[in-house]
Amino acid sequence: MVAVLTAVMSEQTLLSWGWRIPFMIAGPLGLIGLYIRMKLEETPAFQREAEKAEAVSHETTKQQFRDTLIRQWRPLLHAAAMYRPRADLNVTDYMALSYPPSYLSATLKFNETHGLFIVLVVMVLMMPLTLFAGRLSDRVGRKPVMLAGCVGLLLSIPALSLICMSTIPSIFAGMMILGALLSCFTGVMPSPLPALFPTKIRYGALAIGFNVSVSLFGGTTPLVTAWLVDKTGMLMMPAYYLMGASVIGIVSVLALHETAKKPLKGSPLAVASHSEAQAVLHGHRVASEMEDMPEGTARA
Repeated sequence: MVAVLTAVMSEQTLLSWGWRIPFMIAGPLGLIGLYIRMKLEETPAFQREAEKAEAVSHETTKQQFRDTLIRQWRPLLHAAAMYRPRADLNVTDYMALSYPPSYLSATLKFNETHGLFIVLVVMVLMMPLTLFAGRLSDRVGRKPVMLAGCVGLLLSIPALSLICMSTIPSIFAGMMILGALLSCFTGVMPSPLPALFPTKIRYGALAIGFNVSVSLFGGTTPLVTAWLVDKTGMLMMPAYYLMGASVIGIVSVLALHETAKKPLKGSPLAVASHSEAQAVLHGHRVASEMEDMPEGTARA
Protein backbone atom coordinates (compact mmCIF):
# COMPACT_ATOMS: atom_id res chain seq x y z
CA MET A 1 0.00 0.00 0.00
CA VAL A 2 2.83 2.39 0.85
CA ALA A 3 4.56 1.55 -2.43
CA VAL A 4 1.40 2.22 -4.45
CA LEU A 5 0.65 5.50 -2.65
CA THR A 6 4.23 6.67 -3.10
CA ALA A 7 4.04 5.90 -6.81
CA VAL A 8 0.70 7.61 -7.53
CA MET A 9 0.78 10.58 -5.12
CA SER A 10 3.00 13.60 -4.95
CA GLU A 11 5.10 13.99 -1.83
CA GLN A 12 3.00 16.95 -0.70
CA THR A 13 -0.28 15.02 -1.06
CA LEU A 14 1.15 11.97 0.67
CA LEU A 15 2.34 14.01 3.64
CA SER A 16 -0.92 15.99 3.76
CA TRP A 17 -3.52 13.20 3.89
CA GLY A 18 -2.39 10.18 1.88
CA TRP A 19 -0.52 8.68 4.83
CA ARG A 20 -3.86 8.12 6.58
CA ILE A 21 -5.10 5.61 3.98
CA PRO A 22 -3.09 2.59 5.22
CA PHE A 23 -4.38 3.23 8.75
CA MET A 24 -7.97 3.41 7.52
CA ILE A 25 -7.52 0.04 5.79
CA ALA A 26 -5.74 -1.52 8.77
CA GLY A 27 -8.70 -0.82 11.10
CA PRO A 28 -11.19 -3.18 9.42
CA LEU A 29 -8.42 -5.76 8.94
CA GLY A 30 -7.89 -5.67 12.69
CA LEU A 31 -11.57 -6.45 13.26
CA ILE A 32 -11.35 -9.38 10.84
CA GLY A 33 -8.30 -10.68 12.69
CA LEU A 34 -10.13 -10.33 16.01
CA TYR A 35 -13.10 -12.30 14.65
CA ILE A 36 -10.84 -15.11 13.39
CA ARG A 37 -8.98 -15.26 16.71
CA MET A 38 -12.19 -15.47 18.72
CA LYS A 39 -13.39 -18.39 16.59
CA LEU A 40 -10.22 -20.45 16.97
CA GLU A 41 -10.41 -23.51 19.19
CA GLU A 42 -8.15 -23.70 22.22
CA THR A 43 -5.95 -26.70 22.95
CA PRO A 44 -7.27 -29.29 25.42
CA ALA A 45 -4.44 -28.45 27.84
CA PHE A 46 -5.40 -24.77 27.85
CA GLN A 47 -9.09 -25.58 28.28
CA ARG A 48 -8.31 -27.64 31.38
CA GLU A 49 -6.29 -24.79 32.85
CA ALA A 50 -9.07 -22.31 32.02
CA GLU A 51 -11.64 -24.45 33.81
CA LYS A 52 -9.44 -24.55 36.91
CA ALA A 53 -8.98 -20.78 36.83
CA GLU A 54 -12.65 -19.77 36.44
CA ALA A 55 -12.83 -18.54 40.03
CA VAL A 56 -9.33 -17.07 40.22
CA SER A 57 -9.19 -13.81 42.17
CA HIS A 58 -7.29 -10.67 41.24
CA GLU A 59 -4.74 -11.39 43.95
CA THR A 60 -4.12 -14.83 42.47
CA THR A 61 -3.52 -13.24 39.07
CA LYS A 62 -1.02 -10.81 40.58
CA GLN A 63 0.71 -13.67 42.35
CA GLN A 64 0.89 -15.58 39.09
CA PHE A 65 2.53 -12.59 37.43
CA ARG A 66 5.14 -12.41 40.21
CA ASP A 67 5.75 -16.15 39.98
CA THR A 68 6.25 -15.84 36.24
CA LEU A 69 8.97 -13.22 36.67
CA ILE A 70 10.67 -15.01 39.56
CA ARG A 71 10.45 -18.67 38.59
CA GLN A 72 10.53 -18.36 34.81
CA TRP A 73 13.30 -15.80 34.46
CA ARG A 74 15.55 -18.14 32.49
CA PRO A 75 12.92 -18.91 29.79
CA LEU A 76 11.99 -15.20 29.75
CA LEU A 77 15.59 -14.29 29.00
CA HIS A 78 15.67 -16.96 26.30
CA ALA A 79 12.53 -15.54 24.71
CA ALA A 80 13.78 -11.96 24.86
CA ALA A 81 17.26 -12.86 23.61
CA MET A 82 15.91 -14.96 20.77
CA TYR A 83 13.56 -12.21 19.67
CA ARG A 84 16.21 -9.56 20.15
CA PRO A 85 18.52 -10.45 17.30
CA ARG A 86 15.89 -11.49 14.86
CA ALA A 87 18.67 -13.36 13.77
CA ASP A 88 15.88 -14.53 15.83
CA LEU A 89 13.23 -12.13 14.88
CA ASN A 90 13.45 -8.43 15.44
CA VAL A 91 16.70 -6.91 14.21
CA THR A 92 16.82 -8.94 11.00
CA ASP A 93 13.13 -8.30 10.36
CA TYR A 94 13.40 -4.53 10.73
CA MET A 95 16.74 -4.48 8.93
CA ALA A 96 15.50 -6.57 6.01
CA LEU A 97 11.97 -5.21 5.59
CA SER A 98 11.49 -1.86 7.36
CA TYR A 99 14.80 -0.01 7.20
CA PRO A 100 15.83 -0.65 3.53
CA PRO A 101 13.43 1.89 1.92
CA SER A 102 14.84 4.65 4.15
CA TYR A 103 18.41 3.40 3.70
CA LEU A 104 18.02 3.24 -0.07
CA SER A 105 16.40 6.65 -0.48
CA ALA A 106 18.07 8.72 2.25
CA THR A 107 21.54 7.16 2.33
CA LEU A 108 22.07 5.71 -1.16
CA LYS A 109 19.81 8.26 -2.95
CA PHE A 110 17.99 5.42 -4.71
CA ASN A 111 14.48 5.92 -6.12
CA GLU A 112 12.08 5.50 -3.19
CA THR A 113 9.27 3.90 -5.20
CA HIS A 114 11.61 1.36 -6.78
CA GLY A 115 13.00 0.51 -3.36
CA LEU A 116 9.54 -0.09 -1.91
CA PHE A 117 8.56 -2.41 -4.75
CA ILE A 118 11.80 -4.39 -4.40
CA VAL A 119 11.00 -4.96 -0.71
CA LEU A 120 7.46 -5.96 -1.70
CA VAL A 121 8.73 -8.61 -4.14
CA VAL A 122 11.15 -9.95 -1.53
CA MET A 123 8.31 -10.28 1.00
CA VAL A 124 6.16 -12.20 -1.49
CA LEU A 125 9.02 -14.61 -2.23
CA MET A 126 9.58 -15.06 1.50
CA MET A 127 6.15 -16.69 1.87
CA PRO A 128 7.11 -20.08 0.35
CA LEU A 129 10.56 -19.85 1.96
CA THR A 130 8.94 -19.45 5.37
CA LEU A 131 6.78 -22.52 4.80
CA PHE A 132 9.82 -24.49 3.65
CA ALA A 133 11.83 -23.48 6.74
CA GLY A 134 8.97 -24.55 9.02
CA ARG A 135 8.64 -27.94 7.38
CA LEU A 136 12.40 -28.44 7.40
CA SER A 137 12.50 -27.69 11.14
CA ASP A 138 9.90 -30.41 11.72
CA ARG A 139 12.26 -32.90 10.10
CA VAL A 140 15.72 -31.88 11.30
CA GLY A 141 14.87 -29.86 14.42
CA ARG A 142 14.34 -26.20 15.30
CA LYS A 143 17.91 -25.49 16.42
CA PRO A 144 19.72 -26.48 13.18
CA VAL A 145 17.49 -24.24 11.06
CA MET A 146 17.79 -21.26 13.42
CA LEU A 147 21.55 -21.77 13.72
CA ALA A 148 21.84 -21.79 9.95
CA GLY A 149 20.10 -18.41 9.85
CA CYS A 150 22.27 -16.98 12.62
CA VAL A 151 25.51 -18.17 11.01
CA GLY A 152 24.28 -16.91 7.64
CA LEU A 153 23.89 -13.41 9.07
CA LEU A 154 27.62 -13.36 9.71
CA LEU A 155 27.79 -12.97 5.92
CA SER A 156 25.77 -9.73 6.00
CA ILE A 157 28.63 -7.76 4.45
CA PRO A 158 28.28 -9.38 0.97
CA ALA A 159 24.51 -8.80 1.09
CA LEU A 160 24.87 -5.13 2.00
CA SER A 161 27.69 -4.71 -0.53
CA LEU A 162 25.26 -5.80 -3.24
CA ILE A 163 22.66 -3.33 -1.94
CA CYS A 164 25.23 -0.52 -1.94
CA MET A 165 25.85 -1.08 -5.66
CA SER A 166 22.52 0.76 -6.10
CA THR A 167 21.23 -1.12 -9.14
CA ILE A 168 17.87 -2.87 -9.17
CA PRO A 169 19.33 -6.40 -9.74
CA SER A 170 22.04 -5.97 -7.08
CA ILE A 171 19.64 -4.50 -4.52
CA PHE A 172 17.18 -7.31 -5.15
CA ALA A 173 19.94 -9.92 -4.75
CA GLY A 174 21.17 -8.42 -1.49
CA MET A 175 17.65 -8.05 -0.12
CA MET A 176 16.80 -11.60 -1.15
CA ILE A 177 19.78 -12.95 0.80
CA LEU A 178 18.54 -11.18 3.93
CA GLY A 179 14.98 -12.32 3.25
CA ALA A 180 16.03 -15.96 2.89
CA LEU A 181 17.94 -15.79 6.17
CA LEU A 182 14.97 -14.12 7.85
CA SER A 183 12.78 -17.02 6.71
CA CYS A 184 14.88 -19.32 8.89
CA PHE A 185 13.33 -17.54 11.85
CA THR A 186 9.85 -16.58 10.68
CA GLY A 187 9.17 -20.22 9.76
CA VAL A 188 10.56 -21.68 12.99
CA MET A 189 10.33 -19.18 15.85
CA PRO A 190 6.59 -19.62 16.61
CA SER A 191 7.33 -23.24 17.60
CA PRO A 192 10.22 -23.18 20.12
CA LEU A 193 9.28 -19.99 21.97
CA PRO A 194 5.87 -21.16 23.30
CA ALA A 195 7.56 -24.43 24.29
CA LEU A 196 9.70 -22.52 26.80
CA PHE A 197 6.76 -22.12 29.19
CA PRO A 198 4.14 -24.43 30.74
CA THR A 199 0.50 -24.09 29.71
CA LYS A 200 -0.56 -22.22 32.84
CA ILE A 201 1.59 -19.14 32.14
CA ARG A 202 2.53 -19.59 28.48
CA TYR A 203 0.59 -16.68 26.97
CA GLY A 204 1.54 -14.10 29.59
CA ALA A 205 5.18 -15.11 29.85
CA LEU A 206 5.67 -15.17 26.10
CA ALA A 207 3.92 -11.80 25.76
CA ILE A 208 6.32 -10.25 28.28
CA GLY A 209 9.45 -11.61 26.59
CA PHE A 210 8.21 -10.77 23.11
CA ASN A 211 6.97 -7.24 23.67
CA VAL A 212 9.88 -6.12 25.82
CA SER A 213 12.28 -7.38 23.17
CA VAL A 214 10.38 -5.88 20.23
CA SER A 215 10.05 -2.46 21.85
CA LEU A 216 13.63 -2.22 23.15
CA PHE A 217 15.59 -3.87 20.36
CA GLY A 218 13.49 -4.44 17.24
CA GLY A 219 11.74 -1.09 16.93
CA THR A 220 14.93 0.84 17.66
CA THR A 221 16.94 -0.94 14.93
CA PRO A 222 16.22 1.53 12.07
CA LEU A 223 16.83 4.53 14.35
CA VAL A 224 20.06 3.21 15.86
CA THR A 225 21.40 2.00 12.52
CA ALA A 226 20.63 5.30 10.78
CA TRP A 227 22.31 7.17 13.65
CA LEU A 228 25.41 4.96 13.41
CA VAL A 229 25.66 5.49 9.66
CA ASP A 230 25.31 9.24 10.11
CA LYS A 231 27.89 9.45 12.90
CA THR A 232 30.48 7.11 11.40
CA GLY A 233 29.89 7.70 7.70
CA MET A 234 30.20 3.91 7.21
CA LEU A 235 27.60 2.56 4.78
CA MET A 236 28.36 -0.98 5.97
CA MET A 237 27.25 -0.24 9.54
CA PRO A 238 23.91 -2.11 9.11
CA ALA A 239 25.88 -5.25 8.21
CA TYR A 240 28.03 -4.93 11.34
CA TYR A 241 24.88 -4.43 13.41
CA LEU A 242 23.37 -7.59 11.96
CA MET A 243 26.55 -9.55 12.58
CA GLY A 244 26.58 -8.47 16.22
CA ALA A 245 22.96 -9.52 16.55
CA SER A 246 23.73 -12.89 14.97
CA VAL A 247 26.36 -13.64 17.64
CA ILE A 248 23.75 -13.10 20.35
CA GLY A 249 21.38 -15.29 18.34
CA ILE A 250 23.89 -18.13 18.13
CA VAL A 251 24.43 -18.10 21.90
CA SER A 252 20.66 -18.04 22.52
CA VAL A 253 19.93 -20.91 20.15
CA LEU A 254 22.77 -23.08 21.50
CA ALA A 255 21.37 -22.67 25.01
CA LEU A 256 17.87 -23.65 23.86
CA HIS A 257 16.48 -27.16 24.33
CA GLU A 258 15.31 -28.87 21.15
CA THR A 259 11.50 -28.92 21.02
CA ALA A 260 10.81 -30.60 17.67
CA LYS A 261 8.57 -33.69 17.91
CA LYS A 262 8.01 -33.08 21.63
CA PRO A 263 4.81 -32.03 23.43
CA LEU A 264 4.54 -28.56 24.94
CA LYS A 265 5.08 -28.25 28.67
CA GLY A 266 1.85 -29.04 30.45
CA SER A 267 0.31 -30.65 27.36
CA PRO A 268 -0.41 -34.34 26.82
CA LEU A 269 1.66 -36.25 24.30
CA ALA A 270 0.11 -36.14 20.83
CA VAL A 271 0.59 -38.57 17.95
CA ALA A 272 -0.34 -38.36 14.30
CA SER A 273 -0.58 -42.06 13.43
CA HIS A 274 -1.07 -45.52 14.90
CA SER A 275 2.62 -46.32 14.42
CA GLU A 276 3.64 -43.22 16.41
CA ALA A 277 1.30 -44.30 19.22
CA GLN A 278 2.89 -47.76 19.29
CA ALA A 279 6.38 -46.23 19.40
CA VAL A 280 5.41 -43.99 22.31
CA LEU A 281 3.87 -46.90 24.24
CA HIS A 282 6.95 -49.02 23.57
CA GLY A 283 9.19 -46.27 24.91
CA HIS A 284 7.11 -45.92 28.09
CA ARG A 285 7.12 -49.70 28.55
CA VAL A 286 10.91 -49.89 28.23
CA ALA A 287 11.34 -47.00 30.66
CA SER A 288 9.00 -48.64 33.16
CA GLU A 289 10.87 -51.93 32.93
CA MET A 290 14.17 -50.15 33.50
CA GLU A 291 12.80 -48.49 36.63
CA ASP A 292 11.64 -51.87 38.02
CA MET A 293 15.09 -53.46 37.60
CA PRO A 294 17.62 -53.47 40.44
CA GLU A 295 19.88 -50.42 40.23
CA GLY A 296 23.02 -52.35 39.24
CA THR A 297 21.19 -54.35 36.59
CA ALA A 298 19.65 -51.25 35.03
CA ARG A 299 23.00 -49.53 34.91
CA ALA A 300 24.60 -52.54 33.21
